[in-house]
Amino acid sequence: MSAVDIFFNLSVLERALPMLLRGLWYTVSLGITAIVLGSVLGAMIAITRLYAPKPLRLLAVLYTDLVRAIPVLVLLILLYYALPFAGITLSSFAAAAAALTMVLAAFTAEVVRAGIEATPKGQFEAASALGLGFWVTMRKVILPQAIRIVIPPHASNCVSVIKDTALASVVALSDLLKQATDAQALFANPSPLIGAALIYVAILWPLVRLTGRLERRAQRAYTR
Repeated sequence: MSAVDIFFNLSVLERALPMLLRGLWYTVSLGITAIVLGSVLGAMIAITRLYAPKPLRLLAVLYTDLVRAIPVLVLLILLYYALPFAGITLSSFAAAAAALTMVLAAFTAEVVRAGIEATPKGQFEAASALGLGFWVTMRKVILPQAIRIVIPPHASNCVSVIKDTALASVVALSDLLKQATDAQALFANPSPLIGAALIYVAILWPLVRLTGRLERRAQRAYTR
C-alpha cells in the first residue's frame, strides 16, 4: 500500500467527512464561547486590578498569576474530573469552555492592563475635568484608545485558545480531534487525522497571518 493510500485515502476521507464536520462544529462553538467570555472577564479583571480596593486588586493579581502558571490541560482535567468530588459536575463542553475561558481571561487581563496603563494620564484628567464618571471615562475615552494596543496580542491569544480546543478531546468532547481519532479507529486508516489537521490549518493559518499583520500595523503606528 502506497503512502497516498495510507495517509490521503480519499475514500476514507469522504466517509469520515460527516464526523469531521460534526467535530468542527463543537470546535468552533467552543472557541467562540471561550473567546467571548474570556475577553469580557479579562477586561473586568484588568479594571479590578487597576482601580478596585486593595483586597480585590490582590485577588486579581493572584488569579492572573495562578491561572497563567497552570497548564491548560491540567486545569481542564481538574474541572472535569476533580470537581465531581465536591458535588459539582460539568459536561464536557462546559468544563472545556470554563477552562479555556479562565485561561484566556488571565492573559487578556494582562494585555488590557498594559493597554490602559499605556494611555496618557492626561486623558483621565481631561475626562475628569469634563465631569465624566469613571465608567463613562473607561467606555468612551480610555478603552477606545487602549484597544489599539490590545488588539494584536489579544488576537494572538485568541488563536492560541482555538488551538487549545483540541485538548477538549481529553474529556471526551466530540470536537474535531476526537471525531478524527474515532474515525481513524473506525476505518483503520490515519487519513481522518490528516483531514482534521488540514481543517485546523485552513482555519488557523489565515488567523495567524491576520495576527502578524495587526502586529506590524501596531508597530508602525508606535514608531510614528
